[in-house]
Amino acid sequence: MSIALLLALGIASYFWIDSRYPSLLKKLHTGTSIKTSGALSFDAKLPVASQMPVASRIGRTTVNWMWTNRVGMTFTLFFGAAVLTLLPLLPRRRFQSAAANTALGAITGVPLGVCANCVAPIGQSLYQGGASASTALATMISSPMLNLVVLTMVFTLFPPGIAALRLAVPLVLLALVPWLTRQARPAPERNCEIAQTGWLVPTGITLKQYLKNLAQLALTTIPFMVLAALLGALVVEVIPAQTIPTHVTFFAIVLVALAGTFLPVPMAFDVAATFILMTRGVPLPYVVTLLCTLGAFSIYPLLIVGRTISWKTAARVFATVMVLGIACGVGTALFQHAF
Repeated sequence: MSIALLLALGIASYFWIDSRYPSLLKKLHTGTSIKTSGALSFDAKLPVASQMPVASRIGRTTVNWMWTNRVGMTFTLFFGAAVLTLLPLLPRRRFQSAAANTALGAITGVPLGVCANCVAPIGQSLYQGGASASTALATMISSPMLNLVVLTMVFTLFPPGIAALRLAVPLVLLALVPWLTRQARPAPERNCEIAQTGWLVPTGITLKQYLKNLAQLALTTIPFMVLAALLGALVVEVIPAQTIPTHVTFFAIVLVALAGTFLPVPMAFDVAATFILMTRGVPLPYVVTLLCTLGAFSIYPLLIVGRTISWKTAARVFATVMVLGIACGVGTALFQHAF
């Protein structure tokens, strides 16, 4: 068990220290000068121009999304495989109480620092390793939505009322996790014992199991990753942000919430993109709706949760995020007397 634990901690530490937190802190220190280079990404490996054919724009946006997420997705595969190797060795992986399992997932997710897309394979690994569905889903919610650096960005860039709404959404989602997972399949029981003779044999067995888990995780998540990138690029290029209306209507808020819940975006992209839209004069109800939905869930975790845990659970989470976004947008519109 100690070998698997060291492997997981080593992978996580390297990612956090070498890449994730330096990148997040850089975005935080950028402040109001924060920029995005692509429709779904901070980086644009390939330029995308409005005069290009739609198919070319979709293809390039897909590549740009995958380029931006390359580090996070690599980490999630390697770390997820380590989690899947470690959990079966633990004597206890879940509690009897759904609330306790949810709290465990929330605490686990906060420091991870990966977006709703990159955390999906980790959630799959938790569930397949024997953790409860509540723990897996709570981890997937808290990682993108309750990261301390991202929340600091929110409270730095947005008025306090809007920032408070953005904080309230993941807290409400976490409170609803026991309901969201009530019809989920029970987490599988996986137990594994490794001979403790010396250190060479256990190390070899652990590494062999880790590589097996890594291959399995890659085969079951990468195809969905590519599909999600393609679908996200299709939506954002066919219906670009410039089409957001200047007049606030309930129907438009619903469409914005649907798009925000569907689109897969990198870590903190939701904060940066919505702040830019706000500074460009997009009506505040639409900005708030996107801020509360864009980073919370997407088509990619929907596919992963549906395939791994339950399609009903996946649909319920998607609908709940969308409804919360609509409520925040409508509440903002009513407060501003925009209707």
